Amino acid sequence: MEANASQASVLVVDDDPKSLQALKELLRGLAPSIVLANSGEAALRCVLKQDFAVILMDVRMPGADGFATARLIREHPRSHYTPIIFVTGADEDLRSMFRGYEAGAVDYILKPVVPEILKSKISVFIDLYYKNEVLTREIAERKRAEEDLKASQENLRALAARLQSVREEEWKRISREIHDELGQALTGLKMDLTWVAHRLLPKQKALAQRTRSMFSLIDDTVQSVREIATRLRPEVLDELGLAAAIGWQARDFQMRTGIRCKVSLPADPPPLDQERSTAAFRVFQELLTNVARHANATRVDVMMQADADRLMLVVEDNGKGIAEEEAVFSPKSMGLLGMRERMLPFGGNIEIRGRPGKGTRVTVSVPVGLK
Repeated sequence: MEANASQASVLVVDDDPKSLQALKELLRGLAPSIVLANSGEAALRCVLKQDFAVILMDVRMPGADGFATARLIREHPRSHYTPIIFVTGADEDLRSMFRGYEAGAVDYILKPVVPEILKSKISVFIDLYYKNEVLTREIAERKRAEEDLKASQENLRALAARLQSVREEEWKRISREIHDELGQALTGLKMDLTWVAHRLLPKQKALAQRTRSMFSLIDDTVQSVREIATRLRPEVLDELGLAAAIGWQARDFQMRTGIRCKVSLPADPPPLDQERSTAAFRVFQELLTNVARHANATRVDVMMQADADRLMLVVEDNGKGIAEEEAVFSPKSMGLLGMRERMLPFGGNIEIRGRPGKGTRVTVSVPVGLK
């Protein structure tokens, strides 16, 4: 017989048919389902088919007695925690009761049974059964919600990584187009202007002055094109690797901001794939941007270390120092969050340590192996 999972069932085990019927009538209305078993073997078959809120079991039965049956019930995962109440005669000694508790009993009821006491005890376990059912459902729902949230986070991270990769490729394409096409156009324009300048008459001083201004404007535009292309995607990163790009970016940062940069790079850095190199370089750029905007620093020390397994990039400034809670918990620290997200797909991490008035130290770690 399969009981509804939401209903509490009581299993009554006794070899005496009269006792079974008497207990069934006594418990009628107390539980939606009263299941009767006339032996220990029959009780075992019942617990294999359904769950019970409580089992009411006679101690003395032919074949498998109450103690043996209780131990077998406890061995089955489905009924391991089902409470068992033994019904025993008043002449049972204390040792027999200890045997019952060792077999897994939660309580003893002496014969003749007092109806009020029996109903009170059974009611407690039925109540616990329903509460456990509610708790089990809540746990299952919470687990499903956590699994859905985890899957959603993984999907969002995968999407963010894909978007980041697409954006980097787009930046690289735009950088090359700007550098090649616009640079070539400006170079051609300068050559044409040179041709015109060489054919101006000495008396055309106004045109000569305007030509010189145009030369200066073209040179400034060429320089701007190079800077824009480099900011989108520095060629040194693709041509010479991460270490060279770090050194170049530090020098450029020092020239633009006036903040001194001391850089220590390994003589023979390990080769990284393009995705890892790009991620580490963008994190380094973001760190320097944060120093320039927020740190009020006068010096930045950059150190790159590598072993067979991981590459470490340490950036330390002497600025005002970032607070620990700001680095870890602040919802406004989107830049820091973005840096951490960049490292996650590669198994990398970012550790931030700041002391007020003593500066901030950021350690970026990324595995050098293949994904």
